[in-house]
Amino acid sequence: MQKIVPCLWFDTEAEQAAEFYVSVFENSEIVEVSRYGEGAPMPAGTALLVTFVLDGVEFQALNGGPAFRFTEAVSLYTSAETQEEIDRLWNTLTADGGAPGQCGWLKDKYGLSWQIVPPVLGELLNDEDSEKSGRVMQAMLGMGKIDIADLRAAYNGS
Repeated sequence: MQKIVPCLWFDTEAEQAAEFYVSVFENSEIVEVSRYGEGAPMPAGTALLVTFVLDGVEFQALNGGPAFRFTEAVSLYTSAETQEEIDRLWNTLTADGGAPGQCGWLKDKYGLSWQIVPPVLGELLNDEDSEKSGRVMQAMLGMGKIDIADLRAAYNGS
């Protein structure tokens, strides 16, 4: 069991969101759903707390009402090895009301921010040649979805 578990506050969409997230990532599952009972602030039977695992990392989703919304101050960072994986995650997470952002960031249809980042980005940005890494930084700053080929082209000066 994880000692620290992120808890995501939703208005009423916790169960839907958890089901969506586990459909996006391999090695993921809904672990448990506790529900509101009679006399609670939400209709009886509505999910109160959903415990789920995304690729081995445990999360909780809470239906707590409309008091709080997600902001970009917190995001889920997702490493994607290939362009195909970046494209799949980007397209899936921005579908049905999600929104693309800059530099590999996006918001999903629930308003949660994600970063879809290939490990090669860090390698190129940390290169000892500041001209090469600077070109990579400039290329990344102009991107929404990260494009590995364009990063490599910037690195190579082409």
